[in-house]
Amino acid sequence: MATLWTGERGSIKPKADFNAKDDAVALRKAMKGLGTNEKTLIDVLTQRSSGQRQLICKAYQEEAPGKTLVEDLEGDTHGHFEDLLVALVTPPAIYDCQEITKAMKGVGTKDSVLIEIFATRSNKQMKEISDAYIKQTEKKLTLDLKKETSGEFAKAILILAEGKRDENTHVDAAKAKEDAKTLYNAGEKKWGTDESKFIDILCQRSIPQLRQTLVEYKTISGKSLQESIEGEMSGDLEELLVAIVKCVKNVPAYLAERLHQGMKGGGTDECTLNRIMVSRSEIDMLDIRAEFKKLYSYSLHSAIESDTSDFYGDCLKKICGGDD
Repeated sequence: MATLWTGERGSIKPKADFNAKDDAVALRKAMKGLGTNEKTLIDVLTQRSSGQRQLICKAYQEEAPGKTLVEDLEGDTHGHFEDLLVALVTPPAIYDCQEITKAMKGVGTKDSVLIEIFATRSNKQMKEISDAYIKQTEKKLTLDLKKETSGEFAKAILILAEGKRDENTHVDAAKAKEDAKTLYNAGEKKWGTDESKFIDILCQRSIPQLRQTLVEYKTISGKSLQESIEGEMSGDLEELLVAIVKCVKNVPAYLAERLHQGMKGGGTDECTLNRIMVSRSEIDMLDIRAEFKKLYSYSLHSAIESDTSDFYGDCLKKICGGDD
């Protein structure tokens, strides 16, 4: 069952001889009574597609009236392991929507989460996320983003949230040259930066068109567009526009870098690990693994192994798949 949230390069594929009732019974048994059989939870939930997990959720309620799989997982598991299992049984658009809500809650908005989600989702995925947001919160995503963000960063995030990027696959070489010149004149060539020109072009042109624009920009400027943005801007807007440029070039490489940042140095960012591992598990996890190895000379699987432990680490490694 192809959806907006699946691709050819996922590490998780639908199980061939799938039976939702059998899986629901196995999960119920794993959590019933004293003690929990975590291995069963991991084996079932990491070896089924998201669509299949939704059918298991439905079958679970039939097996255990008055209970839901999410509630039982929350009651029987704890910490990051619980968060990861709950993420696996949550439909993708709703999961993104929950992550966006968490990022906007409390003191200070976690802009890096918003940047990662909005820079990597397609127009159609954004539409599903916006619809899910209204259902979950009874509010419009764009209105809440307006309240929680400000300045040029808010302007850019709102364009992405509205899913207005051009989707034409045809590349207009003359337009790419013109846009590259506009960006050069708005940044490197003048005193002060006209950020609005960068936002308009990077948030609205099609991905193939932007790829050509990056080539033309290097020819005109002698620098890459990423280098120019890093030299001309700062803060959240710089982080967002650099993320867009990285995604224009290679989304899996950008996400591999995010995973690496989430595991290096002072402590592990489990929220980022969970979000990327779950949301990309059926889209391009095989490519993320390959890019991770290329960038850091060791495998994503081994990074997870050395940075996480117990059932949480076991579950992440199953989602990751092979140690290559």
